[in-house]
Amino acid sequence: MPPYADLTSAIVAQAKAREDALPLRNESCRSKFFFHTAPTTKVCLFFHGFTGYPNQFLPLGKALFQQGYNVLIPLLPGHGKAGKWTRDNPTPLPTDPKVYQDFALQWIQQAQALGQQVVIGGLSGGSTLAAWVALNHRELIDRALLFAPYLSGNSITDKLFIKLSNSYYSWGGDPERAIGYTNFQVPALRLFLDLGAQLLKQARTTPAAPMFIFSTEIDDSVDTNDHKAFFADALQFQPKCWYHCFDRSYNVPHTMMTIGEGNQWEGILNLMAKAYVESDLTWAEVEEIGFRLTQGKTFPSIVATLGLANRVGRDMPAMMTMIDKAAIVQARNPSMVDDDA
Repeated sequence: MPPYADLTSAIVAQAKAREDALPLRNESCRSKFFFHTAPTTKVCLFFHGFTGYPNQFLPLGKALFQQGYNVLIPLLPGHGKAGKWTRDNPTPLPTDPKVYQDFALQWIQQAQALGQQVVIGGLSGGSTLAAWVALNHRELIDRALLFAPYLSGNSITDKLFIKLSNSYYSWGGDPERAIGYTNFQVPALRLFLDLGAQLLKQARTTPAAPMFIFSTEIDDSVDTNDHKAFFADALQFQPKCWYHCFDRSYNVPHTMMTIGEGNQWEGILNLMAKAYVESDLTWAEVEEIGFRLTQGKTFPSIVATLGLANRVGRDMPAMMTMIDKAAIVQARNPSMVDDDA
């Protein structure tokens, strides 16, 4: 194997050459890499959203780099290419899921050479791709961060349109000013709907790598009920799966990764993601910590009593402030639920 410095230099140079040849729409679409001077304990690999761009993972990527990890955020196939895209000259997005799947496996192989364990993650369609890896190649990764995975549409109408239409669709907005694509052929999105349906079914019978699934109650692009079902099914086989749904009062959009795309709680999201990367807890242990916090005990005393002090990351106390502890108490004491609620 080439020396570490040669590997990192080659990754950057090859990505630049590929993207210069496209050419790119703008620099936000360029693959982003954050490399330390030596291999790290964990390497984080992120897949941006459908029609999106690598800068969607810039804040989280920088935060994890500062925690001591190498970070790779490659441009997805067919994305970020400059051009005048119209119905007659459509955006060059793949319509075959194998293109994305091969891409993910190739990048995991590169990431493996840069550290001891690989953590993957994604947003929306990129999250669906990460979930596919977690279910079908769990031996390749340590865990996955799934931000608003596109497992299904938000409504019956959305699902039918995406399933049956071969039309050209626009998100809206000025394509000249947008960072990523604003329009696409519906079959390019359909492949994620089909893949999501496959994953929902697969999770009922197949063990996965540990996954932390993030949802938001105001998501107008995906069905959060499917997120909950996916989590519940995965948890049966993988006890280290976690789930969090942002309450609508937080006003977190589907594009939840950055302040620039509407999430004023970007910092909290990053803290929660870091807590998962750096901790090694089952969901039952997270709930037990949450339950004991409602009894007036402190986080340090709880993890010491439970023998978990060496398995919690530095951001776990902040993570616990976001856990719905009232729901944990109610689940353990159903008689406490207010009949008038």
